[in-house]
Amino acid sequence: MSTAPITPEVTPPIAPGHDPFWALEQKQIELGHAVSNVFGFSSIMKRLIRKRSAFFGLIIILLLTFVATFAPLLAPHDQNLIYKKANLVPPLFFQKISGSNKVAYRPDGPKFHLTQEDIDKELPAAARKEFRVPKPAPDGNYYFPLGTDKAGRDMLSRLIYGAQISLIVGIVAELINILIGVGIGAAAGFYGGRLDNFLMRLTDVFFAFPSLLLAIAILAAIEKPGLWNIFIALGVTGWTPIARIVRGQVLAVKEQEFIQAARAQGAGDLRIVLSHILPNSVAPIIVVGTLGVAGNILGEAGLSFLGLGIQPPAPSWGNMLSDGRSAIDTSWWVSLLPGLCIVLTVLGFNLLGDGLRDALDPRLKQMN
Repeated sequence: MSTAPITPEVTPPIAPGHDPFWALEQKQIELGHAVSNVFGFSSIMKRLIRKRSAFFGLIIILLLTFVATFAPLLAPHDQNLIYKKANLVPPLFFQKISGSNKVAYRPDGPKFHLTQEDIDKELPAAARKEFRVPKPAPDGNYYFPLGTDKAGRDMLSRLIYGAQISLIVGIVAELINILIGVGIGAAAGFYGGRLDNFLMRLTDVFFAFPSLLLAIAILAAIEKPGLWNIFIALGVTGWTPIARIVRGQVLAVKEQEFIQAARAQGAGDLRIVLSHILPNSVAPIIVVGTLGVAGNILGEAGLSFLGLGIQPPAPSWGNMLSDGRSAIDTSWWVSLLPGLCIVLTVLGFNLLGDGLRDALDPRLKQMN
């Protein structure tokens, strides 16, 4: 009786599309292209320029950054220097005729005359060392282009230094929001279950309270208003949108084949989240973060207006707005000028965030 030869069983080759390791390699390549597209400065700039509103917002932010960076060089006066004889001087562009001895009005606009003799009388030698005394104009007079406040401080100099505080608070507080939101959203989406339920209910609780009211409650509990406390108050109240976005991105990616291949290669949870999942969330985080900076600047102005933010004599657009409300009917520039700065800055960040959303959206990129 003859037996048929036993042929070894040959395993059919795995199609590339069903090989998890091939899927991992392809996904890594796609992520590399996605990250390069996100951070491709030239391509982003081209799409921003096409949208005029976004480009206008970018110009506002660049000007704000330039002014805040070079504030000591741009400010004509020291931001806290008080001229006792020059309180509530109107801006140069405000045409008015008056017989006051304090202000000399001319047909080309009101100009306050402050001579070197006045400087020497008001500022003794010790004070001149503490403050940066401005240089006089060619005709020997000291001018205040945007007027002065009720204490006699130059409005233009305080607005310039106020840009520093607004930009620092907006960026630092939003970085704290991003760290908290990314951590909570990634943990909730990746592990799921009870942890996901607990973290999302916690997010709902924070989301239910208005951010400004929650920041006021935090600052009232601290009882020591200051810059670092504003960072904390604004940094722990605006993370909820980022947490929800990151959680959604993690849920959409974590069950794909390239994640399973990464696990098979021995990658841990932290490596998978940082290397394979979070890169998919970079674009929406940038957009939400840009819009969040505007919210933080507005929040700082509101807290300073209420006396819970930056404390005088440090210049902040919010406390400058508050200082001028008592005389807004006669000295309107004291409140109007910082209010315009807040409006333009918030508008710039909102326009830029809206443009970045379109520029970083791959679907809109394909349509273009």
